Amino acid sequence: MFILQIVIILLATKIAGQLSIRLGQPSVLGKIIVGIFLGPALLGWVQDTEIISIFSQIGVLLLMFLAGLETNLTDLNKNKKAAILVAVGGVIAPILLCYLVAQFYNLSVAESIFIGLLLAATSVSISVQTLRELGWLNSKEGSTLLGAAVLDDIIVVILIAIAMSLFAGSDTNLALLIGKKIIFFVIIILASKWLVPRFIQVFSHFKITEAVLSAGLIICFGFAYFAEAVGVAGIIGTFFAGLAIAQTKFKEEIEHKVEPIANGLFVPFFFVSIGLAVSFEGIGNQVGFIVIFSVVALLSKFIGSGVGAKVSGFNTRSSMGIGAGMISRGEVALILAAMGLESGLLPAQYYTAMIIVIIVTTLVTPPLLKMIFGTRNELDQGHKAKAQGF
Repeated sequence: MFILQIVIILLATKIAGQLSIRLGQPSVLGKIIVGIFLGPALLGWVQDTEIISIFSQIGVLLLMFLAGLETNLTDLNKNKKAAILVAVGGVIAPILLCYLVAQFYNLSVAESIFIGLLLAATSVSISVQTLRELGWLNSKEGSTLLGAAVLDDIIVVILIAIAMSLFAGSDTNLALLIGKKIIFFVIIILASKWLVPRFIQVFSHFKITEAVLSAGLIICFGFAYFAEAVGVAGIIGTFFAGLAIAQTKFKEEIEHKVEPIANGLFVPFFFVSIGLAVSFEGIGNQVGFIVIFSVVALLSKFIGSGVGAKVSGFNTRSSMGIGAGMISRGEVALILAAMGLESGLLPAQYYTAMIIVIIVTTLVTPPLLKMIFGTRNELDQGHKAKAQGF
């Protein structure tokens, strides 16, 4: 049965991606939408099984690994101030706005705060793929987005831990949690500088097939495992793995060989898995809730992160694009929603509604980025004139 699902998913995502491009949108939009059609919400041809979940996880890890390989470390470091402002703005605005709206639904203080934190989480996996298609990933704006996403993840995880400790009776040790994050970055930096180049160099002398590719994948998944072991999202680990390898002479070889594996097989499962989370059962009475929180989720990130970008020196067009790129909540928010349901901080009757809100934020991100940024070639032809228009 799984073999048939592979055929269905690969065929459907490629056709949907092509149709999306023909309609002037990034292919990722069509791939996510087709997941909704294939999943339990409509046709029911594909179910969210454990093996599909595994393929999906591998897909998003490889997607962020490729993003790291394509990121210019100098640009990332140069834009760290902007990344901090974008991340902070993109966390504060959703927490405040979502908390206020949740209070109108008579949710408790704890539940309102959790929903605010849930919708403060950013997952730029979708934005990364869209920016790659548009030619914007390796740009000042793209570097700022990636840096902000890393910081956003750390901030939200710490705030979620505090909230669960205060409201859900969790015995989370905050000092230990922060200490783990510091240890993560220290070890990652040291490993990236000293271990990664030597490790690949040793493998490059092996007289076996695809030794360098294997070394790259070992580093990729090793960094992901270490990240998750200390409470950081695995995608942050693989991003830093790609960033580390990008500083070596093996960058192009590994990128050239990983991309077909990722986009040819695993990444389509990630896009489809987002749609599989959609269910329309029992939401008839929650349409208003979904619409209001979707609007708040969109505007809060767009404005919060956009203002942060503007304050850091970006022009209005770039600030809007960065704000749009931070909108997608993706798999990070889906994980937090499950945690909230289990701990009682997310009311069961609103769980499905919040999942749909998360999906909405993911769906609108690609067309927004396309509308604001356009393709890199289009921008190169008329950048000055367009920028002055704002």
